[in-house]
Amino acid sequence: MENQGNAEYDDKPKDACGVFGVFGHTDAAWLTYYGLYALQHRGQESAGIVACEPREDRPAFHVHKGMGLASHVFPEHILNGLKGDRAIGHVRYSTTGSSSIVNAQPLAADCSRGQIAIGHNGNLTNAAVLRDELEAFGSIFNTTVDSEIILHLMALPTHGDRENTLISTLKRIQGAYSLVILTETELIGVRDPFGFRPLCIGKINGSYILASESCALDQIHSKFVRDVAPGEIVIINEKGLRSIKPFEGHDREAFCIFEYVYFARPDSNIHDQNVYKVRVNLGHQLAREHPVEADIVVPVPDSGNPAALGFSLESSIPYEMAFVRNHYIGRTFLQPSQLIRDFSVRVKLNLIGDVVRGKRVVVVDDSIVRGTTARARVRTLREAGAKEVHVRVSCPPHRHPCVYGIDFPTRDELIANRMTLDQIRDYLQADSIGYVSLEGMIMATGLEKSKFCTACYTGQYPVPFDAALDKYIIEKRRRPRTPVADLGEASRQQRLL
Repeated sequence: MENQGNAEYDDKPKDACGVFGVFGHTDAAWLTYYGLYALQHRGQESAGIVACEPREDRPAFHVHKGMGLASHVFPEHILNGLKGDRAIGHVRYSTTGSSSIVNAQPLAADCSRGQIAIGHNGNLTNAAVLRDELEAFGSIFNTTVDSEIILHLMALPTHGDRENTLISTLKRIQGAYSLVILTETELIGVRDPFGFRPLCIGKINGSYILASESCALDQIHSKFVRDVAPGEIVIINEKGLRSIKPFEGHDREAFCIFEYVYFARPDSNIHDQNVYKVRVNLGHQLAREHPVEADIVVPVPDSGNPAALGFSLESSIPYEMAFVRNHYIGRTFLQPSQLIRDFSVRVKLNLIGDVVRGKRVVVVDDSIVRGTTARARVRTLREAGAKEVHVRVSCPPHRHPCVYGIDFPTRDELIANRMTLDQIRDYLQADSIGYVSLEGMIMATGLEKSKFCTACYTGQYPVPFDAALDKYIIEKRRRPRTPVADLGEASRQQRLL
């Protein structure tokens, strides 16, 4: 029986989140808005901005969040009301916690240390344990996202000044996190010591910018300075930028290689490598590893376009844009019948039948997750009269879920975990199938294997995690049974410090 979920998104992992920050610019909220616009591909469920307006008595935080795209959440009058020369913003796809306005970020709080706001890209693998501990000693949570745990830890009065508090907090949390943090006097950027998710620094007219990807810097004509290093804290204030590296001695990197394959925008540069060029290289490598006699190479737009171009250049098979993407549809939802689910696939991609009729077609995609949408595309090509359909994929088979900030299906739902390559080919009703090898994918990036997390392909996870971890783990968890009074003061200090 075919998967009965959302046919539109079945073959794609769900997006990560995007973060952005500005310090020292009179149009901070507007720059943040345009930055989020450039990062919209990283999350379409909700968007938010927190701006800080300096005042003589006490700085004022202005917050606005909403469900949907940034262009819908921030009309002009709202942006004009977000006053201040510093701001952070966030676009979200829910990788922990449900999709609701209460979980929209940035999260803001007012505590004994002053006002704090935070935007988070990634997943904390020990979120449920930390939340249970905090709740056991009286913390009251307003959301079900793991990011709120960071706020609560930073608000604890036991860690000294804010800098030491942040360092102590980072040493308690585990997993993937790229953070932008706004206080009353500072903009702070953080990457976890493994560097799972991207974060970079820019400058515009003397003002500092933090962004998930460099394409957001280009959007506002900001100059790229450098990537935030794994395990680095950058603190930006009126005196400039200061760097702290509290994880000295940690030498294991684990950047998500799927950022190069699918998530990042092709016009972004990450670790001095252009994403578009990496994807073209993936296509070259795919053609070398899985050559085929065919008449045309057809990409699955938009993310498959560069790899298909590389495949075409390497194989000398002509490149044709046979699929036309409709860019004006929103998110789709569960459909009531197979017929309507098939329609939802065609709404996004329509085929030019005259281009493929009577041809041997190589269709190039960046990934296949469940396989339902890929199967529908193969069927569409055959119905249009394609003589042969050969499927080529510019990453290895996904056999394991991601727990570091990408919302993959469960392992049982991943087609490559359930089927052999021959079975996948037969299920898709393709004439052949080929995935680029892990070694070939890494070679295409121009970087060393030791730089990457490849857990979704190999099952080798850099950071341990609870086997029950999923995006709803906080909502589904059980409360601790040990009464607070039974823990004792010594245990309290050990657990929370």
